[in-house]
Amino acid sequence: MEDKVKHKKKDKCDCRIIHEDKVKEARQRALDDLVTEDLCQTFKALGDISRLKVLWALEYQEMCVCDLAALLGITESAVSHQLRLLRTLRLVKNRREGTILYYRLADGHVSQLVRIALEHIQEPGAGGQELEERDLKT
Repeated sequence: MEDKVKHKKKDKCDCRIIHEDKVKEARQRALDDLVTEDLCQTFKALGDISRLKVLWALEYQEMCVCDLAALLGITESAVSHQLRLLRTLRLVKNRREGTILYYRLADGHVSQLVRIALEHIQEPGAGGQELEERDLKT
């Protein structure tokens, strides 16, 4: 209980002075609501374990739906559903070769998003003690 009180105090200002210049600058630099929504959808997609595993697998090579299903241990239908969402968000692209549909990351930005997040959680103190003690596979 005492830790919760200490944590709440750390997240709040002890004074009530508004720095109008900082608020004005932040308002001018604020993202448009539609852009913010798109950004939220991208991070939401990255926040799903199956989708993140798909993106990590595609980091190194393009793969077909059946190979991704075997890798993840889920049905091809479930993989297709995840890939459809990732494609809608422009995180993956596909190409057809006969009856096989191959997927790959849409561009280098997608790879960077995942890698930067991975670097962040591997920084000392970034993810808390439980992440530091865990063996992260890279």
